[in-house]
Amino acid sequence: MMGFGAMEILLVFLLVIFFFGAKKIPVIMKGVGSGIRNFKGELNKPEEVKSEETLDSPSDNDESY
Repeated sequence: MMGFGAMEILLVFLLVIFFFGAKKIPVIMKGVGSGIRNFKGELNKPEEVKSEETLDSPSDNDESY
């Protein structure tokens, strides 16, 4: 079984610092954090808001020719 040990995590961290630089890491993490926050916000939206959004869209069986 393969798992991540302390050495592997340290190696990945050092490679990230090497490729992106120490100044870019906070900017990258801020973008990742805002993306996760937006995703969680959409998941936690109340059901009635979701159903209202689907009611506003035109339906396929609209008989007004």
